[in-house]
Amino acid sequence: MNTTTTKNVCGDKWYLNLDKPEEALKVLGFIAIFVIRTLLHHAMKPLGQPYLTTDFAIGLILGNLPKFREAFAGPYSTTLNNIIEFGMICHMFVMGLEMNPSVLLRPPTKDAFIAYTSILTTFVLAFFTTPFLHYTKTAPFIFSLALALMASSTGSPILTRVISNLKIRKSDLGKLASAAGVHTDMISTLFYCIGFIFFPTEKPLPRPLQRFFRALLMFCLFLAQVTFTSIVSPIFLNWVNNENPEGKPLKGSHLVMSLAFVVFICTFPTWPPESMYNPILSAFTAGLFLPNQGRMSKWIINKINYLLSTVFYPIFFFWVGFIIHMRNFDIGDKMAYARFFALLATVIIGKVIGTVLCGVILGYHIPETASLGLLLTTKGHFHVYLAALAIRTNRVKNTTGAMMIFVIVLTVVYSPFVVMDIIKRARKRVPVHIMALQWLDPTTELRVLIGLHGPHNIGSTLNLMEICHGGREPGSIFYATDMVELTDEIAATLKKGGGQSNESVTITDRSVTEMRESITAAVNGYGELRSGQGVTVRRMLALSTFMTMAHDVCGLADELMVSIIILPFHKSRNPDGTLDSGHAGFRHVNRKILKNAPCSIGILVDRSFGQTEEAWRPGASMDVAIIFIGGGDDREALAFAAQVARHPAVKLSVIRFLEDKSTQNAQKRSSILNRASVVEQEEEMKLDDECFAEFYERYIAGGGGVSYMEKHLTNSSETFTALKSLDGEYGLVIVGRGGGRASSALTTGLNDWQQCPELGPIGDVLSGSDFSHNTSMLIIQQQRTRGQLEGLHDDFTIL
Repeated sequence: MNTTTTKNVCGDKWYLNLDKPEEALKVLGFIAIFVIRTLLHHAMKPLGQPYLTTDFAIGLILGNLPKFREAFAGPYSTTLNNIIEFGMICHMFVMGLEMNPSVLLRPPTKDAFIAYTSILTTFVLAFFTTPFLHYTKTAPFIFSLALALMASSTGSPILTRVISNLKIRKSDLGKLASAAGVHTDMISTLFYCIGFIFFPTEKPLPRPLQRFFRALLMFCLFLAQVTFTSIVSPIFLNWVNNENPEGKPLKGSHLVMSLAFVVFICTFPTWPPESMYNPILSAFTAGLFLPNQGRMSKWIINKINYLLSTVFYPIFFFWVGFIIHMRNFDIGDKMAYARFFALLATVIIGKVIGTVLCGVILGYHIPETASLGLLLTTKGHFHVYLAALAIRTNRVKNTTGAMMIFVIVLTVVYSPFVVMDIIKRARKRVPVHIMALQWLDPTTELRVLIGLHGPHNIGSTLNLMEICHGGREPGSIFYATDMVELTDEIAATLKKGGGQSNESVTITDRSVTEMRESITAAVNGYGELRSGQGVTVRRMLALSTFMTMAHDVCGLADELMVSIIILPFHKSRNPDGTLDSGHAGFRHVNRKILKNAPCSIGILVDRSFGQTEEAWRPGASMDVAIIFIGGGDDREALAFAAQVARHPAVKLSVIRFLEDKSTQNAQKRSSILNRASVVEQEEEMKLDDECFAEFYERYIAGGGGVSYMEKHLTNSSETFTALKSLDGEYGLVIVGRGGGRASSALTTGLNDWQQCPELGPIGDVLSGSDFSHNTSMLIIQQQRTRGQLEGLHDDFTIL
């Protein structure tokens, strides 16, 4: 292969030469960084480590290999420094854009109090301890201020990522930690911006009068930037957003104007040569006061975050490793180790003391507030950059600066383990079956996730929400979730939304948007109708292929901490009342959810339930029956019936199938019991009797308006006959799927006839073509503990 060289027309210097091995080594190095980081991150994923940890390890190793150091020496190091500075400008801009400065003008909330207290205690402790350790010999006072401010700050993007990955984002501690982290990060970085104005860092220091006028100029530019951005940018971006509505391509001219506007507000404080204002801090200020809502802002956040995470961060940590020259690391420097442990102890003690003091005042538990303090010690890329910059500008020795960076990275390393310890303690404080209706605390709100395949499920969804709520005093939250298959056609219309997690997407496919709009209008209308009665309706979306949809729905239920998921049956109602052949994809999803769900499951076979009169209409009446035989699923069905029995429009009938214990059936019953543990069967029947006795006393004997009948049966043939006698009497029949059933003699023979095992023996019989086309079924399975997902499984509290 012939090599090619190009000569500079202005001289004899070569500016591109493929014959040099250093050029190939640079390309090889960057390819190695991206490949190794992906493999190492997946290997460390079980430990909950974010990309920062793996990026630092790779950058430290590759940045200190002699061949790579030689390849990036000389003028190439200047280019690398310029790339890093531009990347940090983008990083700080998008970090500010994702924050909301309006919280500073509101009365302080609990997370703000915690943020302020932890900042104050850590700053005071660091400021009064670090000077004694002599981190630097140049401008020690200013350096102590900067180091104390860095110790008291928090890397909110990294903290939010750790909390989201380990699934405690929806818990009150997760929300509190995220909000306090963002608040701490915003306040500390603003102090950096203001401190840079009044405390010059260049050497030698200018004269006092020159320093005063320079500070005055930079402060005026800072105020001008904040004022202009706060007043003009909302007007400009609102105009751009109105001209580019969702679902239509962004106009190129508007995109160019928006980017030019962003560049202008980010850079104009740095234009005067006398200002010396830092462009990285200027970008943060511009992003902070730009509106973060609207299509254009979300587009900017999404694109910059993608660029940073995929390209910049690996290069950034290679630069950090390049700056930390390990050959110059003085292993025998005892003071360096003293500075390392002193800085780490200062960060941890300051944050923990601050959060615990504030938590005691607010009435929080001390162990959880101490964990919160440890989480708020988490640092981020900006702090690593500051420490590396101190080494590059000779503010600190290489060994001291390396120790500072090791402290910063260590705060990220132990944060996932703190979250895991929070989860472990939370699990010890809760019952095993917390995510089930039977064990639902009557003083807490009911949370239900209802799946919808399309507009044909609207009627049944509204009726289910109405009878489930039944005037429940603590209130109910219903998550109406659209289960949409992700096809290639729909995938081509997706547009990612903004935010640190990059999880939100916008669907522009017309059929999907019209379907979702019709569902949203119906369920939101019901929510508004019942909003004053404790009903809250929220819309969700499970957009996945059928292979992954069950996992997404289970993860959503786990994150939302619902007590039950109610899914539509995969077969839909024909106009004549019969059921069609069904959708194989949704049947696969239902089966996987039954196996892996973190809570109880209900499958609704809708034959007339969605077409009946709305249960919330005046004078409405609905005949509902529950068939109770025994077992965990039937007990959960009885708990669901208890929710339904409260509704004034529901006429509930409880039908209990009891096994005939006459002498002639004793031998048959004994042979069945021999197939399973007699002790387990007796324990199960004891639980059935206790559960049913409690229901009977409250809703039947106590005048709850619930009717009751018993049917003494011998075998499954008589069970089938009893079910046939109920044909057409009820609009909805609630049954358990059959797990853990004690009286198995009544259903054993029915198992041989099942066409849909996911419905259980009773549900499968009732949904057959031989039964009434006007009777719908709700088949319920109690939570299976073996199907729980990784992470936090209940809404624990620290109050």
